Amino acid sequence: MARVAAARRGGPPPGLVGGRAAAAGWSRPEPGGEVQYCAELVRKRDYEGFLCSLLLPVESRTSAFALRAFNVELAQIKDSITQKTTGLMRMQFWRDAVEGIYCDNPPHQPIATELWRAVKRHNLTKMWFMKIIDEREKNLDDRAYRNIQELEKYAENTQSALLYLTLEMLGVRDVHADHAASHIGKAQGIVTCLRATPYHCTRQKVFLPMDVCMLARSFSKQVPVKAYPAFFCTVALDDYLCNVRKVDFNIFHPSLQRKSALLPLHLYIRSWKKIY
Repeated sequence: MARVAAARRGGPPPGLVGGRAAAAGWSRPEPGGEVQYCAELVRKRDYEGFLCSLLLPVESRTSAFALRAFNVELAQIKDSITQKTTGLMRMQFWRDAVEGIYCDNPPHQPIATELWRAVKRHNLTKMWFMKIIDEREKNLDDRAYRNIQELEKYAENTQSALLYLTLEMLGVRDVHADHAASHIGKAQGIVTCLRATPYHCTRQKVFLPMDVCMLARSFSKQVPVKAYPAFFCTVALDDYLCNVRKVDFNIFHPSLQRKSALLPLHLYIRSWKKIY
């Protein structure tokens, strides 16, 4: 929607390249290993995103791993720091990295290298990367969302932005697909917040507004089939919400913290049926 209207550990801090980066705990993979680095990071830290990326067309898959790895790096920053200043430095590294990518001068970092290739391959919009960084940076304050609108804005600028970029990787530029991406991204952000509540148990609860999920599905008949792979993340959302109902909406139930053994099968069936 926003695309039509307008057109969190994250790598070494600025200056930490070569030997200094290695000394800080970051090392460059073997030449040509950037794709494997990104895929493995996503597999470990965003398993559902990893499965969804595997269902994308082969020409978009490596770019999707790079995009997901970028998101993982930013998402990890908040939980890996003890001082906000450190988080701001890492966010600035990625802001500078994106600037370098669009100037054909990416830093020597595997995710940045693969993102540069993805940008060249699919002509991705720089604005969405910057929105993700800016919103993640604002979230470093580690405070509860004041209202559902604030949470939706955060989800729009992070999860929905990821979906807009995924649509671009698929070659889809369609108003109905954008509308679906906006609402699905918001639903995904809200569900992610719920799922993280046991981990962040000192935070205020945020209740899931079901109208957001229903509105996302209402676009499905208008969204081009080519865009469907970008929205397979809804399968994981359905899976979680179904399991929440089974435990009487107790989001602290231990079973909700385990990976779903049936998720790969559910994803495959949706992919085979060409629905989301």
